[in-house]
Amino acid sequence: MPRKKAIKKVKKTTKKKVVKKPRLKKIVKKIVKKKKQAKEKKEVTKRKVEEKKRTPKIPKKIEKPKKEKKPEKPKKEEMKPEKKKEEKVEKKEEIKEAEKKVVEGEPSAWIPKTSLGKAVMKGKITDINKILDEGIRIRESEIVDALIPNLESELILIGGRPGKGGGIERTPLRISAKMHKSGRRYAITAFAVVGNKDGIIGMGKGRAKQSRGAINKAIKRGKLNLIKVPRGCGSWECGCGGPHSIPFRTEGKSGSVRITLMPAPRGIGLAVDDETKKVLTLAGISDVWGKTLGNTGTRINLIIAVFSALKNLHRYRTSK
Repeated sequence: MPRKKAIKKVKKTTKKKVVKKPRLKKIVKKIVKKKKQAKEKKEVTKRKVEEKKRTPKIPKKIEKPKKEKKPEKPKKEEMKPEKKKEEKVEKKEEIKEAEKKVVEGEPSAWIPKTSLGKAVMKGKITDINKILDEGIRIRESEIVDALIPNLESELILIGGRPGKGGGIERTPLRISAKMHKSGRRYAITAFAVVGNKDGIIGMGKGRAKQSRGAINKAIKRGKLNLIKVPRGCGSWECGCGGPHSIPFRTEGKSGSVRITLMPAPRGIGLAVDDETKKVLTLAGISDVWGKTLGNTGTRINLIIAVFSALKNLHRYRTSK
């Protein structure tokens, strides 16, 4: 067997770090400087104290600023002129009269809250067309009742229930239920269209626990959402110039429903479904062709699409 060669172990040599010590002379100089500075500070403070003791203190008189007299405010009676008093008295009398009418149960009793309502109550505004042309927002339904007494309303058949021979029987009220710990809670929804059959129409949606409340809400909101519908004879087959149809083709959409309304000659009638007929008759249109796309079974979307189509008639100016 070959012998293993002896391996020499080499000792590792590590260099020691040399730390240079500061010289003593520099340290001594710093200490001496600090002592001198401390002595100088003490001497300066002593001098200042001695100077203060020598000089006598003279009390300074502080003059307070004189308070200026505020001008006397006139009394309330002098501030308010006689006109304001008379106006307040008139307003109080008007409110009292309106409250009496409400207590007596008169249908025309109404206390206006907005500036437009007050102007209508006083007789300054007598035409609804002026409000709609200027684009003033109506916030009280009683304004419409006062200016358009012959306003009519129609309910849209948005609800449904199972019929006798199967299928759905359409109803004007839609009932929805919400589950709670105590049981089901029902809510009733109604959708109404309002118009005067002379170019003014509106629509609204109401929701309440009872059917009467939902219908009243829908009609009230329809009165607050009125628009003017421009009418004319836009059909090339007629050319009579009367306001029996629409002036040109228009489109409207809501959700998946899209509707196009086209002008028709006199005698054609309303070539649309029953629910859009309600809207167009209240708007004062008697002849029109219609074309629909999408899920027209959702009646709310269908009526909103018709309403937006009538709104889009304002995109072009027509001769009156």
